[in-house]
Amino acid sequence: MDRSRVRRVASTLGRSAVALLAAGVLAGTGYVWSLTRTLDDDRTTSDVLATRPADPTPQPRRSYTALLVGMDSRTDAHGDPLPPELLARIHAGDDAGELHTDTIMLVRVPADAGAPVVSVSFPRDSYVELADGSGRHKINSAYGRAYRAAEARLRAQGVAGAELDRAGREAGRAALVATVEQVSGVTVDHYAEVNLAGFVELTDTLGGVPVCLNAPVDDRAYSGVDLPAGPQTVTGDSALAFVRQRHGLDGGDLDRVTRQQAYLAGLTHQVLSTGTLTDPAQVSALIGVITRYVVLDTGWDLQQLVGQLGTVAGGDVVFRTIPTLRPDLRTPADGVAVEVDDAAVRQFTHTVLYSDARAGETGSPTTPDPSRIRASGPTETTAPAPTTTAQPADPWTNRPVLDAAGVPCVN
Repeated sequence: MDRSRVRRVASTLGRSAVALLAAGVLAGTGYVWSLTRTLDDDRTTSDVLATRPADPTPQPRRSYTALLVGMDSRTDAHGDPLPPELLARIHAGDDAGELHTDTIMLVRVPADAGAPVVSVSFPRDSYVELADGSGRHKINSAYGRAYRAAEARLRAQGVAGAELDRAGREAGRAALVATVEQVSGVTVDHYAEVNLAGFVELTDTLGGVPVCLNAPVDDRAYSGVDLPAGPQTVTGDSALAFVRQRHGLDGGDLDRVTRQQAYLAGLTHQVLSTGTLTDPAQVSALIGVITRYVVLDTGWDLQQLVGQLGTVAGGDVVFRTIPTLRPDLRTPADGVAVEVDDAAVRQFTHTVLYSDARAGETGSPTTPDPSRIRASGPTETTAPAPTTTAQPADPWTNRPVLDAAGVPCVN
């Protein structure tokens, strides 16, 4: 399989479905059947999209839009609490039961193998109209608000324990899906959710992910990140700190979104350069991460998806961010939020997902002299440095337009 094909596959589902990508690479071998059966049998599923009508004319290849969610949650996919030592390691702190969604991405996977795969990020602090009718609030609160409302209602009916938590989470997912659909004007076809521990284990299973910083960062008092400038490899807890940092960044929540996108681009490079997806032992380890920490909607036909991803070729994987107005909007009850224009968000999302993935992009990438990769731990790597790239600015948002052609350098 050519490298451009694997690159498209590797970034399509990002951190929440790397095991599926492995199946695509191994298509045609006896291992692929065992792999998909294992994931089908053991995965944790959600009925969040189960009431939607099925496709009346299923095709071997079809376009779809997936909502990928990173949860600021202290439980695994089954609702069991994470170990205290793990929470301390990743600087999780106390979530006070908020269940915030720190990462929200719409990913469009086209039926046409030559078309680009596009990811659109929604900053967690975007101030939007929530679908539950409660008015405008930060988009990352939609899940938690619905969870608490369902929990209060069901507890009064005598529901308790694991069933109460399961029902609350389903309500939270439904509210988040409805809010994203309302804000973007896009129908969500599939849903994937991963939590803090899953992100850490995924990164460690891959042996770390290469990233590049324009300047050194020290945010040990908050996210825990402490990294030098330049290309380097981040491992589990350092990778989580890298994508969670917000304090000390001029762009705040918007710079955090760019960090998340840069991580996904680096993940693609790592998969390409190490042969991860052709190593059955590593693929099995990735399957373990998926089954422990990832929730997928019940309607996601994994075997059909594997077949589609296994033949994807050509085009880029493009990361975009919705247009925003001021990043320091004072709100009546939610503190400082990111202001957005509803009409502009819908126009932008439809344009880049359905028409032109790079609409409005200006400039051209440049390639600085790469340095050696420096590991985030005490041991320096001896692997060749990845190609680092400076990305063009997006006139819609004045944010970098990232893709998976190399390892982008970010703030």
